[in-house]
Amino acid sequence: MTPTNTRAVVLASGGLDSTVTAAIARAEGCELFFLTMAYGQRHAVEVERARQVAAALGVAHHLVMNVDLRAIGGSALTGPAAVPKDRAGHERGQGIPVTYVPGRNLIFLSIAAAHAEVVGASFIYFGANVLDYSGYPDCRPEFIRAFEAAVKEGTKAGTEGSPLQIKAPLLMLTKADIIRRGLELRVPFHLTHSCYDPAGDLACGRCDSCVIRREGFAKAGVVDPIAYAI
Repeated sequence: MTPTNTRAVVLASGGLDSTVTAAIARAEGCELFFLTMAYGQRHAVEVERARQVAAALGVAHHLVMNVDLRAIGGSALTGPAAVPKDRAGHERGQGIPVTYVPGRNLIFLSIAAAHAEVVGASFIYFGANVLDYSGYPDCRPEFIRAFEAAVKEGTKAGTEGSPLQIKAPLLMLTKADIIRRGLELRVPFHLTHSCYDPAGDLACGRCDSCVIRREGFAKAGVVDPIAYAI
């Protein structure tokens, strides 16, 4: 299918960042094609949240794909290792944490590129962020530029002069700024899930992702609408 200027594949995890990213894509005039990955993550509740977000935003199509990264392992999110809890900001900034999933964004973006070619999308949006995250190498601008160059060279769309553009509109925003942008766009924050180690539907309140989210809402001066165990 020939790419258009309005269709966008959004890597939609059901989390706060991907939901704000989707709202930005919609505000920029894109027709949204959600892609959610069920990859064997311990916080699989986010897949159902992604479905709820897709319904709330009225997306054109939502594809949920099973890619079981538990077979590879190497992460606390796909294996038995404990998820770090109650870490201070200086601890989160030291090295790459055990919640890093080897190759996750590389794999997900590659699938998103394939999906974009099929549906005729010109853009891939994903919620990478370098300021508030814990040292993930696949959330850096250098990675995004390199991947975009690889997709240009390795896809039919790219070789025919219609290369896919990778959009990461949250890349340099703080979590508080992301939340403020989401409020402007009426993002359904109550549907989003950020926790790495939930008890059922309830966020733990103590993992890095929960702590960063809670700090973000506090700095934005608004109440986080989800419930926490702690």
